[in-house]
Amino acid sequence: LIPDLHVHFQSQSFHTSMYASSWFLTLFTTALALPTACRIIDVFLLEGMEVIFKVAIALLTIGKEDLLCLDMEGMLKFFQKDLPPRADADPDGLMNLAYNVKFNAKKMKKLEKEYTVMKIKEQEEMVELRRLRSENRLLRQRVELLEAESSELADRLVRGQVSRAEEEETTFVVQRELAALRHSHLETTHQLELAHEEITKLSLKLQQNDNSCQSSLEEMSAKQEQLSQKEELVSCLQAQLVKERLRQAENDALIRDLRARIQELEEDKKTLRESTVDNSVAHLQEELIAVKLREAEANLSLKELRQRVSELGAQWQRHLQEHRVESPPAPDSTPKKIVSNLFWENRSHETQRLEEELMTTRVKEIEAITELKELRLKVMELETQVQVSGNQLRRQDQDIKQLREELESAATREKEAAAKLREQQHRYTDLESKMKDDLMMARIRDAEHAQCVAELAQKISRLELKNSEMVAEGELRSNLDDSDKVRELQDKMAEMKAEFPTPTSPDCEPWKWLES
Repeated sequence: LIPDLHVHFQSQSFHTSMYASSWFLTLFTTALALPTACRIIDVFLLEGMEVIFKVAIALLTIGKEDLLCLDMEGMLKFFQKDLPPRADADPDGLMNLAYNVKFNAKKMKKLEKEYTVMKIKEQEEMVELRRLRSENRLLRQRVELLEAESSELADRLVRGQVSRAEEEETTFVVQRELAALRHSHLETTHQLELAHEEITKLSLKLQQNDNSCQSSLEEMSAKQEQLSQKEELVSCLQAQLVKERLRQAENDALIRDLRARIQELEEDKKTLRESTVDNSVAHLQEELIAVKLREAEANLSLKELRQRVSELGAQWQRHLQEHRVESPPAPDSTPKKIVSNLFWENRSHETQRLEEELMTTRVKEIEAITELKELRLKVMELETQVQVSGNQLRRQDQDIKQLREELESAATREKEAAAKLREQQHRYTDLESKMKDDLMMARIRDAEHAQCVAELAQKISRLELKNSEMVAEGELRSNLDDSDKVRELQDKMAEMKAEFPTPTSPDCEPWKWLES
């Protein structure tokens, strides 16, 4: 109706609700003076809602020229302060201008339908917006819950990774210790092999020593036999020496007796010389010759004994030279002492040598046994360490398996939760689609009811026109049936209005039709 003013309002983003809401809600009682407002209400009660629209358009036409020159703030001030005094100054002109405003019924119905469609769309958009806001709120809550769960899972994952890294470090340390233990085990096995080799060598040496001992024992037995033979010889020689010494003692005794006899004979000779002069000289000479012969025989026997002793000493020295024993002969010792000393020295040297060899072999055997015991103890310690490390590795493997099982269970739980969440989302989408379908069906039903109400209103208007024509022609009495039908239709219209409010009600904000 006023296109240039409509364009100006759109350029300034000046909506109809900013100035016309008080007009339609209070029927101009707050905007205009009381007489003018009462006059408008009288016409409204007589003619209906169209008067309100006409008065609003009349007010806009009154202030059109001023409004086209103002901005938004100026227009607000103009509607609040300048426009009401102008309308109150000339109420007749305002009403005449309002009556001169003519509406196109079809265009108004079209605008009404467009407005209803627009309101329905706005309501749908509002419903959709509310639904989206509720969905957004629910999704935010779910996102927060999922973020909390993801943070918890991330913390658990980080803890699991940290524990896994610690376990890997411990396993690496254990592997290093195990490698060191294996290296030490190899070294100990190598040492054991060397020790076994040494033991075999020592056993061979012991066998050789045993063989040598056996051979030495055989030699000793042979030497003992030789010694026994020599002892027999020595005993024979000692017996001969004893016999010779007895003979020598007898000879000495005989020599003493002879010397004593000689002395006696010399004394007798002296006495005889003194008593008788040279009567028995020949007899004495014969006795001297016999004594000298006896002395010569004794000297010969002594020489033979000395030769025999010297031969025995030479034989003993040969024996000592054969056995590599150096013992200088004692010139002042007797042959018996020499033989006994040589025998016991030789025997003691051989026994000492054999005892020393036996002691050395025993010492080596004891040292080998001690080394074997030490190596066995080391092997036992290494085996215990390997068992302990194996037990630790088994425990760590069990812990790792438990952690893996927990991770797998957590992953399965997460998958189950994700599957449940997907199912819930599918259900939610299904419910949303069902709700949308129900809302669309309800809106379609509302639109159908609105169309029915509009059709009934048209029928009522037609019947009212017919009724007015019939009243004008005086045929009201003959057409009581039509009046009954009109009343029935009016009752139905009232019921429909009570059930469904008409678009011309103030709740539908009809002032938005004015701009278009």
